[in-house]
Formats: sequence, structure tokens, C-alpha cells
Amino acid sequence: MTIKKILLTLSSSALLALTTGGHALAYDLDTGNAAVEIVIPAAVPAIFEASPSGGDATLVLRTTTLITNGWFDAAAPYHPTATGVYSDLGRRPADESDDNTAINTALLHASYHVLSSLYPARNGEWRVMLQNAGLNPDDQSQDLTTAVGIGNQAGQAVVLARQNDGMNQLGNEGDQLYHQQAYADYTNFEPVNTAYTLTDPSKWQPAIVASGHGLFKVQQFVTPQLMLTEPYSYRSPKRFRSPVPRASNVENWGQYVAQANAVLEASANMTDEQKMYAELFDNKIFSLGFSAVFAAQSQGLSLMEFIQYDFLTNMAAYDTSIIIWQEKRRHNAVRPFSAIAHIYGDQPVTAWGGAYQGTVTDLPAKQWTSYLGVADHPEYPSASASFCAAHAETSRLFLGSDDLGYVVPTAAGSSRVEPGLTPAYDIVLEFDSWSDLEQKCGDSRVWSGVHFPASVPAGQRIGSKIAKRAYRFVQRKLSGH
Repeated sequence: MTIKKILLTLSSSALLALTTGGHALAYDLDTGNAAVEIVIPAAVPAIFEASPSGGDATLVLRTTTLITNGWFDAAAPYHPTATGVYSDLGRRPADESDDNTAINTALLHASYHVLSSLYPARNGEWRVMLQNAGLNPDDQSQDLTTAVGIGNQAGQAVVLARQNDGMNQLGNEGDQLYHQQAYADYTNFEPVNTAYTLTDPSKWQPAIVASGHGLFKVQQFVTPQLMLTEPYSYRSPKRFRSPVPRASNVENWGQYVAQANAVLEASANMTDEQKMYAELFDNKIFSLGFSAVFAAQSQGLSLMEFIQYDFLTNMAAYDTSIIIWQEKRRHNAVRPFSAIAHIYGDQPVTAWGGAYQGTVTDLPAKQWTSYLGVADHPEYPSASASFCAAHAETSRLFLGSDDLGYVVPTAAGSSRVEPGLTPAYDIVLEFDSWSDLEQKCGDSRVWSGVHFPASVPAGQRIGSKIAKRAYRFVQRKLSGH
């Protein structure tokens, strides 16, 4: 999907944020939703540059959560009672919220500071983002009687609170004084297995990832320090636990083989629809991000309500991810590709055989891999299933209904895994309810071979539990606590 199509999907009025003939179109701060129409279209290219597939959840969620946190804190002074997460900037007169001008101005300036912190090399783009809305990025006013001053202070407060929150955004955690690398692991995690030798069949094995152009890289556990990052809605992740994945222990041989066979069976029977659902949910922006924008627009949420809702859904998923990463490290569980190769070796299995081979009966087990690229972290619990559960539960709580009605038209041959082949015809991915979205998201991780079945409910339970805490957290902030 091109960036232009992304913008059109977000909102038809997002075209106002584009340029025509080299001249920026005027943006209406009075009636527009600058969060959807200006900030998201500007941020999406940066997110996809950092995570080309949109599937690197820890990095994607950090960006979306901090941006929406900036919006929330910048909008708080225009709410009758709310206070920000990291700032308490007073209360503005009610008539300043008669239209969207003040809130849009404040959230844009807050976004400028947050994005400049997250992606400093793209600061020129963030300047253009403000200029396209008729604002001055050089206006660093701290005057809390103005929307510019409120936005600047709100954004700066989020940056100050989050630059050294344990995620190692600056690369200086762990007493790293020299050659600092953003988001580098400072916890000294080392896998039990290498990419070349499965010493312990119960534990995670890094995969070898191909670029498609002769370059191959061995995976590292992405941002294991996330488990040490400051959450929003609870004090410590240590109180939350997932059940031990006993079927992933090779000593429980019968269960070990059974869960591997369940993945192989799903792999052999994937339909075009299942493949496209799996690809959609592998991209957290296209699935979770866009479904939230759709829901907000279809429900007719005001700008203030959209900011509250979008911060809630992103923050709930982010707080969920901290616990999931703790549990992934604690269990350090084997991925299906490693277990299947260990069980069957060179024996033939019936499964998906690759982008241009389809389903093959005599595929050697050692040559099988998942339909989706295997993520660079241990298998259990499922991160995607947990994020979708958190997203769905917060949506039900905030919107007051399980109804969704979200559809994603998918053109024939648009698959990124099997380009030109899948789907064989135009299809529509449908989500009647948030429960439907949550379940299809979880199931897609098994269909696509990246998770064993038990990993899905383990992730969903954590996501649902944290969503309720996140909702209470936001409600407390809205009431002024």
C-alpha cells in the first residue's frame, strides 16, 4: 500500500495535508482533526522506515503511545476536569473549545516535540508538519494562556518523562557512555540456542533472516529491556504472570508433538482469506491503528473524544507489551519452526511450501517455515494476540459497544508474501465486532505458523486484564486525579 493510499484510508479529508503542484493546501484548524489529518500521515513514513513491515511492535507502539500521550496532555487544559499524565497545565476557558483551533494547535506543537525526540534525524519533516498547518515550529512560547505554550509544555513534559524510562531510547542506559545505540539491549540477554544449533529444543532459537538480495542476518531478541520500562497503568509487571507453556517443554513429548502438528495442519490448510488476515494483523498500523480511526469516525467522536480514545488504546497495548516481554524472557519458549525441524528432521510433512510452491506433500520438515516471517523474540505468549485483546477491550469500554463493522477491501494479488498470486480474487476482510477482530487476530498467528495455539489465549488474557486497568487510569486522569 502506498503512502497516498494510507492517507486516503485514514480520512478523506487527509488530502488537505498533502501538497498539490508544490503548494501546500490551507488547513482548517477550526473544524479539522489535525491528529488524524496532519500528524498520523506525517508519522507513518517514519514508523515504516524504522519497521518496514509495521510488525516491530515494541518500536511501533512506543511511537504511537508517546504521540497520543502528547495529544492527551495538550488537550487536558481544554477539558472541564482533566489533567495530563506528565503535566498539569491549568484550565482554559470553555469558549476556547467552541471549535477545534486551540486543541489542534496544542496537539500539533506537542507532537512536534515528541516526534523530534523519537526521530531527531527527521526534524525537518516535523517542521514542515507544523508549517503545513499554518504554525511556526520556531515558536517555543511557554505561555500557558496560549495553545502554542500549552502544546510546547505538554510535549516537552512527555519527552522529559520518557527519554530515560527504561526503554533506552537515547542508548545511554546501562552506563553506556560511548558509542550509544538507541534501544540497544542493556540487560545482557543471551539465547540458549544459536541460529545454527538447537541445543535445547524447549527454548527460543534465533532465526536467520534473508533480505532477498543475498544478505542474511541472525536475529537478536528485540528490545528485551522493554520489561524494565515504566508502565502507565500499574506499578510493576511482576505481579502479572502467564501459565507455564508445558507443551513447549520437550520433556512433555506428546504435547510437544501435538502442538507442532496443530501448526502444520493449519499451515497446510491456509485459505487466501486466512493469509490476508494474517498479513493485515502483522502490520500494527494497518490493523489496530486504522481500525481505531475507523471506529472514531463511524461513531462520530469529537476531536477531544478521539484523543482520549486513541491514547487509551495505544497506552493499553503498550502497557500490555511490557508484561508480554517480561513473560517472553521468563519462558524463553521455542518457536514452531525450530520444534518442527527437531521433531521430524528430513521427514516429509504436508504444509505451506513457500511463496511460489503453495502446499507441498513431501516438504522436508527442516525446510518448512512459517507463512509470516518469524518475529525476533521468543514465542510465548503471543504479543499480537495480547495487543489485539487490549485494543478490543479498551474499545468496548470506551465506545460502550462491541459493534464494529470494519471492512478492509483486499485486491487480487496484493499479498506481500505471495505477490501476484494471493488472493486469487478480490476479497473483503470483515470485522463485525471487536470480539471478531480480537479472535481473528489471535487465530491468524496460528494459521500463519508463528505461534502454537496455547500462546494465543495466554496473550489475550493479559491484554484484556491490562485494558481494564488502562481504562481506569484514563478515567482517573479525565476526572482530574
